[in-house]
Amino acid sequence: MKHSHRCLSGLLFLLLLFGFQAVSAAPLELSLEASIRMALQTNPVLKMAEAGKEKSVWKEKEARAEKSLSIEFAHTTLRSDVPQSYVAALAPVSPYSYFKNQINASIPIYSGGKLESCIEQADLKQRIAELQIEGRKEQLKLEVTTAYYEILQARNLLEVATRSVRDFTDHLQSVQKQYDTGTVALPDVLQTKVRLANAQDNFIKARNNYDQSIYHFNTIIGLPIHSEIVLVDNLTYQSYTQSLDSCINDALLHRPDMEEDKTVVELTQEQVRGVQSGKRPTMSLNVTNYWDDTKFSGTKNSKWATSLTAKWNVFDSGLTEAKLKQARYEMISAREQARQTRDTITLEVSQSYQNMQEAEKRIETNTVAVEQGEVDFRLAKERYETGFGTNLDVIDAELALIQAKTNYAQAQYDYHIAKAQLDKAMGVSVE
Repeated sequence: MKHSHRCLSGLLFLLLLFGFQAVSAAPLELSLEASIRMALQTNPVLKMAEAGKEKSVWKEKEARAEKSLSIEFAHTTLRSDVPQSYVAALAPVSPYSYFKNQINASIPIYSGGKLESCIEQADLKQRIAELQIEGRKEQLKLEVTTAYYEILQARNLLEVATRSVRDFTDHLQSVQKQYDTGTVALPDVLQTKVRLANAQDNFIKARNNYDQSIYHFNTIIGLPIHSEIVLVDNLTYQSYTQSLDSCINDALLHRPDMEEDKTVVELTQEQVRGVQSGKRPTMSLNVTNYWDDTKFSGTKNSKWATSLTAKWNVFDSGLTEAKLKQARYEMISAREQARQTRDTITLEVSQSYQNMQEAEKRIETNTVAVEQGEVDFRLAKERYETGFGTNLDVIDAELALIQAKTNYAQAQYDYHIAKAQLDKAMGVSVE
């Protein structure tokens, strides 16, 4: 009875941690793809980027409007005793009312290229905003994927810890029986109890890590932090066949930040052209018609005027030239940034690719280690139970098996994380 109580203690330990978590609502089942979609719909940073893109659309419309026809209407109602002309009145003027309506139409004929440059700059900024959204989506995809795999990794390690508690609980039962019959010494019982306590300690940590990974994941995808979820995907390994050179070429073609830097270079070139327009003349056409009267609504007398205005900044103390120098150095900086981004992308792809290959080799190695560890642990238990082995052999075999399973789970996790980072480095579209 006494040793039966001890044997059930390990199982009771697991039940206490697992058993009271059944709740009323069913957990939400999520695939990785569904998780990414959910995050894309709720992420606040992405929403801000999308708002910036919409702002750039209207900025482009504003630039085009500057080049189009403008019509203004003004109405004036005046009450005064001041004479209506500049000629001094011979006698005091009685207070009178004056009403005026005026329509003014104007259109720029030639801006020296300034307005055209503003439109082109607005178009390029809109393109940059779109690329920033795409880059944010890919970054968010990586964050969700990493958090998703962190849960799977934590779940696998929790299963290893659970198996460890169960194995040591079973072994303690076997050792206790043999001790009760006098075939083993007390140190064997004490050793096994210590190992069981260590396994329970590792289980508690693994359980906490699993819960924490879920909290982190829920925060990323926009769920309440304590929402119960079940992940339907697994850390399944599939060999990657694309070559490193091919991955680098794809990255340089498809990375949003690479395309963004190219667009920024075009933008700085356009800004140079915009500043150069300050050295050219401008011309605009204005047509004005107004009606005035001393009676409301002031539409009796009609007068009109048409003007063609030309301006040329002959001398500005070097202001335009200073702006031009700034724009040219900004263009040089943008070109260097694009070159640096190219090198960074090549490095990111290479590192992710090599990390993935390393993890792939570790998966193969640790698969064999787990299989051999299972056999070694089983044989060690059989030898101990038949009196041909020691308790230390069983404990060492169990610890070696736990390490092999942990290494295998870690290799799988590292492989999938490296693969996700490679996809991000290559600019693989979220869609």
